Amino acid sequence: MVITRIADGIWRQIEAVQDTVSETLFEPVIRLGVTGLARSGKTVFITSLVANLLDRGRMPGLVAASEGRIEAAFLQPQPNDTLPRFEYETHLAALTGATPHWPDSTRAISELRLSLKVRPNGLLAGLQGPRTIHLDIVDYPGEWLLDLGLMERTYEDWSAETLDRIKNRESAINFNRLVDEVDATLEHDEALAQDLAKRFSAYLTAARAEGFSDCTPGRFLLPGDLAGSPVLTFAPTLTEGASKRGSLHREMARRFEAYKDRVVKPFFRDHFARIDRQIVLVDALGAIHQGPQAVDDLRHAMRETLAAFRPGKNSFLMGLLGGKKVEKILFAATKADHLHHTQHGKLSAIMEALTREARDRAQYAGAGTSAMAIASLRATTEDVMTHEGERLNVVRGTLLDSGKEAAFYPGDLPEDPAHLLNPARAGAQKWLDQDYQIMRFAPAPLALKPGDGPPHIRLDRAAEFLFGDRL
Repeated sequence: MVITRIADGIWRQIEAVQDTVSETLFEPVIRLGVTGLARSGKTVFITSLVANLLDRGRMPGLVAASEGRIEAAFLQPQPNDTLPRFEYETHLAALTGATPHWPDSTRAISELRLSLKVRPNGLLAGLQGPRTIHLDIVDYPGEWLLDLGLMERTYEDWSAETLDRIKNRESAINFNRLVDEVDATLEHDEALAQDLAKRFSAYLTAARAEGFSDCTPGRFLLPGDLAGSPVLTFAPTLTEGASKRGSLHREMARRFEAYKDRVVKPFFRDHFARIDRQIVLVDALGAIHQGPQAVDDLRHAMRETLAAFRPGKNSFLMGLLGGKKVEKILFAATKADHLHHTQHGKLSAIMEALTREARDRAQYAGAGTSAMAIASLRATTEDVMTHEGERLNVVRGTLLDSGKEAAFYPGDLPEDPAHLLNPARAGAQKWLDQDYQIMRFAPAPLALKPGDGPPHIRLDRAAEFLFGDRL
């Protein structure tokens, strides 16, 4: 009944306010969203972050840890009983076992609660005892985040933008050929609709493998229990003028709207809208290796990513009423251990340039933003080699594919990020003066001392930026 639904909605709002009051006044909760596109290292980031908060010997950049104010850290059941728990213990065992290997990548949303007992600082430090602060870490695929950008688009706009973006990509040839042959104004044909959707899904899978970032709709790549459903059986089509009722175009548009209403909106309402701190992990080195088009696509994806957030400062009243804004956003270029430390500053500068549009918008709204180069788990060591009379700064590690030890020099990143971004914006097919390489390294065997978490690069600085102010 309508009255029952209204009463249920009011009761859910009351419960949400009660939970928020408890969190605001007694045990503060920091909800940290962790996302990134394929192969950016979300699972490794969360696993290493939690391990290094439990054993804080490698976290000098986290001020509360360096001051010794974190008295204890412990894992608790996550507050949302309907979400899978992030499999921390399984992933840590994969990274720290006798034969370490990278854990499986994120394929669905999950959550983990880490509680910290922290002594206050400042004038009241001697008058107050330690308090408990909960860090709720929400892990979700970056493809789902990009889907939020679809909310303000019509099917016609999305189709036109998508088809224009992929018209010259080899991986889209098969799909583009079928689109050119189809008259979407004719009567809907389900077999044709399924063929279009399958070819479009195949293109998205290939595009992601090629290093392209803007691969929406994201559930086409991670369908789960929606595989084969009408809500995932649509694709962009060409039309001239209005389409009639019952046409293929009209049915595709209806399914596009159903996807937004039944897939994207629930994710935003139930999970994303409650996040107040966010890290976006980016495989910038992988995009650079793929070439200028992948770099420009990544820049576009970063802009779309920020459009999904509601950046700004959270007030006490807003917290009580259940509203949330993302107060801090960190864009982190991962796999910094693939470069000698002398190039980390260049990678950070490239990351800042790639996310400039996104960060400017967030800062204008009052959110704190930053960009840095990190490695959640260091898999290499540094060395200097002589090659053809020239000294090269290299990294050494175990190659993932062959298991052999190797020294690797990826190429010298430019001092000025514009040397990468300008050819990317201009549509260049390849880099003119450099060939940037990338290798896949396996995690190195670890022998951790008591009190030390896994080795990393700037994970402590990332943590300080994201939630150090709340500790």
